[in-house]
Amino acid sequence: MTPRASFGAWPSPLTPAAVVAASVRLGQVAVVGGSVWWDEGRPDEGGRVVVVRADGPGRSVEVTPEGFSARSRVHEYGGGAWWIGDGALFAVRADDQRIWRIEAGVAPVALTPSVPGAYHDRYADGVVAPGGEWMVCVRERHPPAGEPGAPRNEIVAVRARPPGAGDGGGPSEPGEPVVLVSGPDFVAAPRLDPRGRTLAWIQWDHPHMPWDSTELWSGEVAEVGSSGAVALVGVRRVAGGRGEALSEPRWSPGGVLHALSDRTGWSNLYRFPTAGEAEPVVSVDADIGLPPWVLGGSRYGFLADGRIGFACSRDGTDRLGVGGPGRAWEPVGGPWNQVAALAAAGDELVVVAAGPTTEAAVARVRVDGGVGAGGGAEVLRAPRDLGLGPEWFARAEPITYPTSGGETAHALFYDPVNPTVDAPLEGAPPLVVMVHGGPTSAARPSLSLAIQFWTTRGFAVVDVDYRGSTGYGRAYREALDGRWGEADVDDCVAAVEHLAARGRVDADRVAIRGSSAGGYTVLRALTTTRTFAVGISYYGIADLEALVADTHKFEARYVDGLIGPWPERADLYRERSPIHDVDGLSTPLLLLQGLDDPVVTPSQAEVVVAALRRRGIRHRYLAFEGEEHGFRRAGNIRRALEVELSFVRETMGIDPPAELP
Repeated sequence: MTPRASFGAWPSPLTPAAVVAASVRLGQVAVVGGSVWWDEGRPDEGGRVVVVRADGPGRSVEVTPEGFSARSRVHEYGGGAWWIGDGALFAVRADDQRIWRIEAGVAPVALTPSVPGAYHDRYADGVVAPGGEWMVCVRERHPPAGEPGAPRNEIVAVRARPPGAGDGGGPSEPGEPVVLVSGPDFVAAPRLDPRGRTLAWIQWDHPHMPWDSTELWSGEVAEVGSSGAVALVGVRRVAGGRGEALSEPRWSPGGVLHALSDRTGWSNLYRFPTAGEAEPVVSVDADIGLPPWVLGGSRYGFLADGRIGFACSRDGTDRLGVGGPGRAWEPVGGPWNQVAALAAAGDELVVVAAGPTTEAAVARVRVDGGVGAGGGAEVLRAPRDLGLGPEWFARAEPITYPTSGGETAHALFYDPVNPTVDAPLEGAPPLVVMVHGGPTSAARPSLSLAIQFWTTRGFAVVDVDYRGSTGYGRAYREALDGRWGEADVDDCVAAVEHLAARGRVDADRVAIRGSSAGGYTVLRALTTTRTFAVGISYYGIADLEALVADTHKFEARYVDGLIGPWPERADLYRERSPIHDVDGLSTPLLLLQGLDDPVVTPSQAEVVVAALRRRGIRHRYLAFEGEEHGFRRAGNIRRALEVELSFVRETMGIDPPAELP
């Protein structure tokens, strides 16, 4: 007979150390010549990102050299830090942001110039031209330290082979890349057609974000004179403009340009012939494209029989499918409900995907010729073995509930689960409200130890897809425009009220936690409502005016859409900045901050801490050296979880299990 234990005090094998141990973050994936490539971010190695190649199950090798971390800092969020061509791996090294050519048996060689200072030139999102002589990629050029001006984002051509290679003299210092596209505030996803004769790319300007309004452009590639320098001619806008977001341009094997567009309200796939209008290729009431916070995203690919393999998201759940012009899309079977990346080759899809009781894995899925069903999955990179059966894991329950303005909000709810204890006969569990960042991100129903960390201890969790979240169409995402700091808070409060009214949670013991934009919602909720007993803010935004002044170029005008144009609506920025409502704050608060964060600088947390001290409000502040926007080091992640659990239990009056410190 299992013992009864108070909610929130259940003993759990998911200790902070167990949550972090052997964990990895799987990123982009590629298929080249039958081999599958992916990257792994490893907290146990200080957040180092390695590139791995597999020729089959159990046959994987780490391609990046020891100590090499493949990570780009373009847009600060990076992505697209490596690509393959000419028999080599090209990777951006984290500590110098140069592109390096990496080949077996040869010392890595830098292909871009060394620039004095920290990260003055950053590269990402490249592709190698046929023949292997050169490649195109995004370059973000920062002014030297102390000099005014914003970074300049361009598409450049870079020689893909080391200078001096083949002349017997050994490699020499690389030359300056050739600028192909300059002028727009931002550029992304340069992609060459199969012959290397036409380049397509995405561009956009302030105050838009890449999920608001972007344009698809193309130009013909020309070599200039005997130098072989590359230039673009015949540059034209293919599609896009205000109110349409295009992403992921890609050429079919036959040389037809494709891209994702949300012109119907859902991000679907279109083809763009040289002459004529865009033609829908895959049309589903779901989002194939996701907000491109990072470069190098991939949600569709071309199969050998002419069909398209893709992942689509709706109501928080991802599905795999195949489709094509004039064909109804067909689902591809598999045990996953979240797909982070996808590549296609032959009759196979390769995915980075996770399921309800398994963390992310890399798997190869054979797509049968005529039916679209998965012919079995071959796991190339298995999820870590947690040593726990599925009975330990709470399953996501989608809920839809009324919120302010007569509108509807969405969330995923998790009951507490622990097979070693019985719940109390009376009462309801305390609740942890999770607020995702972005705010364009989304709650995901795949296994998250950040959630199970709480549910195995007897806490319920609600992961809120407040208005502004992705996966419910463009209209739902835009429902937060002009209402950030209001609608998102209302949706979190409404989730608590909805669950408490049904007796599923204890309304007097509710914690709210979030990071970045989610941390902003936490701070707003604590200063404008009395719903929550405790708050946890990871690098949350406290002062919107300071954010506009201090943040990086990519997000410098983001708040224009979420709040209002700056500085014309400075009154709204002040009104919705939690720091100006701190006199109304009485809730215990835990703040966690990376001291090297360029997006939400430490001053944001420090101004809140100072106000909490003045008012004598119970709080704790943890600042981590070497961490940026999102913690990557195992020791810091473990420490943050330890303090978070202790702070919540102490605030709610929950005694920890006897066997735990």
